[in-house]
Amino acid sequence: MKKEFLQGLRDGSPIMAGYFAVSFSFGILAVQGGLSVLQAALTSLTNVTSAGQFAGLQVIVGGGALVELVLTQVIINLRYALMSLSLSQKLAEGTTLWQRCVIAFANTDEIFAVAMSHAGSLRFPYMAGLQILPILGWTAGTAAGAVAGSLLPAALTSALGVALYGMFIAVVVPAARKSRPVLAAALLAIALSCVLFAMGVSSGISIILCTVAASAVMALLHPVEGGEQA
Repeated sequence: MKKEFLQGLRDGSPIMAGYFAVSFSFGILAVQGGLSVLQAALTSLTNVTSAGQFAGLQVIVGGGALVELVLTQVIINLRYALMSLSLSQKLAEGTTLWQRCVIAFANTDEIFAVAMSHAGSLRFPYMAGLQILPILGWTAGTAAGAVAGSLLPAALTSALGVALYGMFIAVVVPAARKSRPVLAAALLAIALSCVLFAMGVSSGISIILCTVAASAVMALLHPVEGGEQA
């Protein structure tokens, strides 16, 4: 059991480093949006989702309604439900309900990828070790960024805050270069976002409409065949 936990720690350490860097930018943006250092850190500790937190922050800063915030999170984080269903098939027999809930809490894209590539079934000690460092890294990075955002000059914090947008671009560009439907979906979402912004639509509603519309259009125009990988 101890050996599995330590192996999980080793596998999760690179994820922790990446999470610290990305969440640092989120912390800066959170403070710029009016959140306190404690509020920013608690947001990361209880969510552990970059895209969801960024979108949620836009809704909060824009004064959006609670239902708007909920719908935004459901749409953006829906993939986690599918990932958890897949991961549950790899869990070792005897994994209890509370252990499954703990594992599901931090089933992020990177943790999911590492866990699915792990040889054999996944036992709770390994998953606990795999997830604990990324959670700490994500929370600590946010807190550090929030503190820096409240102390550093505005020009410097604005420059550092761009890093989060760079992460999203880094995620989309490689996939868009390999797949025209992905590129088309991204361009359509950008165009719709510009139109909605010009119309004065709130950021939360805009995210919901752009996500659903772009996904629906591409699903109709470029459906994935039965055996074809997305």
